[in-house]
Amino acid sequence: MHTSELKLKQASVVAEVPPKELQNLVQFNVVRPRRRGRAFWFDRDTLLQAKCAYYLKQTLGASTAYLTGFVQALANQTNLAKERASVRIESSPRPGLPPVGIIVPVGMLRQQLDARLPLAEVAKDLPPGRRRRGWKREFLQSVRDAAREMPVMSDDEILNVVKQSRRMRGCPEISVAAKA
Repeated sequence: MHTSELKLKQASVVAEVPPKELQNLVQFNVVRPRRRGRAFWFDRDTLLQAKCAYYLKQTLGASTAYLTGFVQALANQTNLAKERASVRIESSPRPGLPPVGIIVPVGMLRQQLDARLPLAEVAKDLPPGRRRRGWKREFLQSVRDAAREMPVMSDDEILNVVKQSRRMRGCPEISVAAKA
C-alpha cells in the first residue's frame, strides 16, 4: 500500500462502501478510525472492519448493535485478518435452540481491498470548499460531449419543448376523478 492511512473519501473508494454508509458506520461507532483534527483516517485493519461490517449489513440487514459487536470481536483478534480465509459466527435465537451459523469471507474481502488500494491515489480527498484544478474545463468538456450526443433541433423545437415543460410544471401529477 502506498499510503498508510486514507481519508473517508479514499477509504470509501477502496472499500467499495458508499461514503454516506461509511460515515454512518463511523458515527454509530461500528468502525473506529483514528481521528486527527476534523478528519478520520482509515488504516488497513479499519478498512477491513468497515468492509466486513458493510458486507454483513448488505447480506443480512444486520442491526447496528450486531455490527458493532462483530467488528469489536474482529478487532480484538490479533492477526485474525491475516491468518484466516473466513470467520464463522454462531448465534442462538434463544437458549436451548440450535445456533445459526454465518460465514464471513474475510480472506476474500481482504483480497478485494488489496486489489483496490491503488485507486486511493485517484480519489484524492480535497479540503472542504476547495475546487479541483481544471474543474471548469472538465465540466465544459462533458457538456460539449453531451451536446454532441443530442439530436439536432431547430430553435422552434427547443422553444416548444421549453414551453411544454413550463406548462407541465404547474399541473398536478395526481388527478382525482369524480364519482359517477
